[in-house]
Amino acid sequence: MIQCVETIDILCIMLGVCKVELILTIDQGTTSTRVLLVDKAGNVAAKAQNEFTQFFPQESYVEHDPLEILESTYKAINDAMAAVDGACILATAITNQRETTVVWNKTTGKPIYNAIVWQCRRTAEICENIPSDMRRHIKKSTGLNIDAYFSATKVKWILDNVPDARQQMQSGDLLFGTIDTWLIWNLTSGKVNDTDYTNASRTMLFDIDGLYWDSDICEYFDISTSMLPKALHSDSCFGTISALEVLPLKNVPILSVLGDQQAALFGQACFKKGDAKNTYGTGCFILVNTGEQRVYGSLDGGLLSTIAWGYGGKVQYAVEGSIFNAGTAIQWLQSIELISTPRECDGLAEAVADNGGVYFVPAFTGLGAPHWDMYARGSMFGITRGTTRAHIARAALESVSHQVCDFFEDLEAELGISPKILRVDGGITASKFVMQMQSDLLGIQIRRPKNAEDTALGAAFMAGLSCGLWHSLDEIIEINSNAISYSPSMDSEDVNCQRGMWKKAVSRAKGWIQDT
Repeated sequence: MIQCVETIDILCIMLGVCKVELILTIDQGTTSTRVLLVDKAGNVAAKAQNEFTQFFPQESYVEHDPLEILESTYKAINDAMAAVDGACILATAITNQRETTVVWNKTTGKPIYNAIVWQCRRTAEICENIPSDMRRHIKKSTGLNIDAYFSATKVKWILDNVPDARQQMQSGDLLFGTIDTWLIWNLTSGKVNDTDYTNASRTMLFDIDGLYWDSDICEYFDISTSMLPKALHSDSCFGTISALEVLPLKNVPILSVLGDQQAALFGQACFKKGDAKNTYGTGCFILVNTGEQRVYGSLDGGLLSTIAWGYGGKVQYAVEGSIFNAGTAIQWLQSIELISTPRECDGLAEAVADNGGVYFVPAFTGLGAPHWDMYARGSMFGITRGTTRAHIARAALESVSHQVCDFFEDLEAELGISPKILRVDGGITASKFVMQMQSDLLGIQIRRPKNAEDTALGAAFMAGLSCGLWHSLDEIIEINSNAISYSPSMDSEDVNCQRGMWKKAVSRAKGWIQDT
């Protein structure tokens, strides 16, 4: 890693053009790729964003084109770099949508199938048929519940359904990676095939205690370990960006890789045991730092153990709740033209005194934590002749906060963990209605940073710590010191009533398509 950093430092000095030192962060998300250039003060000096195509080939299938993701990354890098003059890029950081699965031929460099996205539910039947002894082993080894969300069954599906895929695997020609690995492999011209512990821990193939690929699980899914990337600490050197004609970057080291939710945890400075954050985006992703000791939930419980990061030679763990649909509820209202913008949704919600008895369970792709029901589907209850679009808009926003409460209630019941502050980030945190509702339902303080770029900043902070732009975690805490707070104000009886009605609605949405 030191050699990687010295190379770019010397290059900047020789050129004499280092006006400002920046970290280039690639934030590769579910619907777009963003690139941010971050300075020492934690400010974003420049950024660029490119959306890419979402493919829905049939019901419950969600795919991306890995080559389009790569193109969107190159374009975002070029666009962001064009906005700065003479800056010195000290390092590159990568944060990415997790679980999304790419399998490619290492000779041709081409994917053998589209990327299967974390939201995709096509492998639900594979998950259902996993025997009980293997289910227990997977939960104990990987910390994850059996679900189509994770990468393992997606890899199996590709190998089983793409012609000649297994023959290519047996010949040693195939590689599997989550999106970080796909980017690293291409940015280094195929020289580096690595991932970090956070992304590896989301594949349902990785032993998070021993920090190795679990050969028994791989054998069960008939996945050759020769396909798998090398898993490293999140602050490792993941090679250097090659002299690619499509990019203005030459020999810039990649000094951090983090799954997007772990990056947000780091970006929110949740460095201590018990610190909690929630990212409100397409879904909601809650992580609670549990320190250097993994916390075990029950084998049949709804809580996930995962790796928070590998940093400074040590591994920290987290308990995670993954909620599949949050922002998608608002997007759906837009798609049916009930609202035109998310801001309008807020306005409608605030225009009525309550939800009029309407409860909306946005289980478009099933329910994640703590329910883990692959067969639940989106449902709306309590509609009457008096229901207006304002009531529906309010119910959609309330559903986001209710789902988060489900996780925290399970967290306290199963592990006795009850955070007093929830740090939040993501697009939905711009909604004052949702943030106040979240504080009311949880009964705790909500803290939203003034800079909403915590996912990208988390990866940037780790890379900057690796190359000396920052020297301690205390500097990161200081950058995060400014925040907007929300405190609970709702009557407890009202909270209990709303929570009871919500749980009733969830119970009726569960298992909706199981018998069809």
